Amino acid sequence: MAKPNIAQIAKAAGVGTATVERVLNGRGGVRPQTAMKVIAAARALDWPGRLPDQHRGLLLIEIILVRPEENFFARLSLAFRKLGSIVDSSVQLQITFVDESDGPAIARRILTGDRPRAGLILAAPGFPEVAEALATVQAKGLPVVQVVTRIIPEAEFVAIDNYAAGRTAALMMTRMCAATGPVITLCHGTSYQVHRDRIRGFSDFLAEGHIGRLTHMATLFSEDSRTIANSQMRAALRQWPDLVGFYNAGGGNQGVMEVLSAQAKPVFFVGHELSPATEIGLKTGRADVVIDQMPETQARRAVDLILHKIGLIGLTDGNPPIRFNLVTAENL
Repeated sequence: MAKPNIAQIAKAAGVGTATVERVLNGRGGVRPQTAMKVIAAARALDWPGRLPDQHRGLLLIEIILVRPEENFFARLSLAFRKLGSIVDSSVQLQITFVDESDGPAIARRILTGDRPRAGLILAAPGFPEVAEALATVQAKGLPVVQVVTRIIPEAEFVAIDNYAAGRTAALMMTRMCAATGPVITLCHGTSYQVHRDRIRGFSDFLAEGHIGRLTHMATLFSEDSRTIANSQMRAALRQWPDLVGFYNAGGGNQGVMEVLSAQAKPVFFVGHELSPATEIGLKTGRADVVIDQMPETQARRAVDLILHKIGLIGLTDGNPPIRFNLVTAENL
């Protein structure tokens, strides 16, 4: 394919040829937002030239995440950092961590970044003010991709099929656990739609024909905290000493494993995310099935969608749900 010329790039970016020439030759005097359009158009047209140093990383994609100490988000963050080292030199992936419990602060970050952004990737709770902020920046033309949980329906969403994950957890429990008795579920809380979807899938599956043997007694909340998960697990065993099954649809698995390790009577456990805690649980028989959400695949899909939206790559695979992996002691 022939090298694109200045006029073609100018037409695609909606600017004059002089502006394109200034950007590609590093002459300066062009507003950052305009330079972003020129670079995106040049890359979309497969312009092969090396960008001047002042334009390297000019296309800023901000990635807003929470809880870097939590295994899933740590893996997600690492995946984004690795992708940042291999994307086009015109693109910079910037990871920003925010307080998961502070909806107004998350909203402010969405509305006002450090500098002009070409795209935004977000994995955070769906507070009303966060939803409003997302809708505002998207309406202004900022490409947005949501990861992990859907906050607004208008923006792209990258995740596993969480309802199917909950049903799969119930399927594994009914097929692999021979005991009869009460089961309970645990999740972060009500701020993540995906956790509600998992619990709904789990309880729906049992209600469709398995409730006679396994009875879903309650859903408890942990805020994905190791300490709270540990406390909730202990309280559940006191309330239901004949507990036979436990599904953790959120985080805090280490706290759960600590309780199960001291439990004489086995409790069938299904949880999310392959981590050091769940891996040890599988090896020791305290965990039975782990649903791994493939955060690395989610990060790659999110970046591809943003790059497509700003015109840097084509996209042919669409955006179906990310396939999750089922891990047991036999396929570690």
